[in-house]
Amino acid sequence: NGHIHRTWDELIILKGTTQEVIGGNDRTMVHESDGREWRTREPAICYFSANHWFNVIGMIRDNGVHYYCNLATPFTYDEEALKYIDYDLDIKVFPDKTFKLLDEDEFALHKKQMNYPKEIDTILERSVKELITWISQQKGPFEPGFIEYWYERFLQYR
Repeated sequence: NGHIHRTWDELIILKGTTQEVIGGNDRTMVHESDGREWRTREPAICYFSANHWFNVIGMIRDNGVHYYCNLATPFTYDEEALKYIDYDLDIKVFPDKTFKLLDEDEFALHKKQMNYPKEIDTILERSVKELITWISQQKGPFEPGFIEYWYERFLQYR
């Protein structure tokens, strides 16, 4: 609806181009629009694309990398922050690369409330399929070693 829903205090940019941003954070403060604040629990590597309608957060846990994928607009960046519109649909990916589509009810509710144009349905449907293909083909941030490589880089900057 045009209002900022959630902000993260910090993301260390490890690679930043006009096409993609890869960043890392650990125990960073998150601010919710309702005034709540919380701190992330584990280190994470974040992947944002200017060409794809999703972003991927690889959370590094004791039992492996867990991914949280947001179906969202490609990122934009201004002097203030990296920004995107999150459409509520998410895919959670487990260390064994099994996955689960989340928040379909939330998306349906907001679609109705905010009167999303039909094109958004088409784009997001295509993007869910593309993201599932990336997961199954271990492409992009799902490639073996991707998160670990960028986490090592992140540790050098801390």
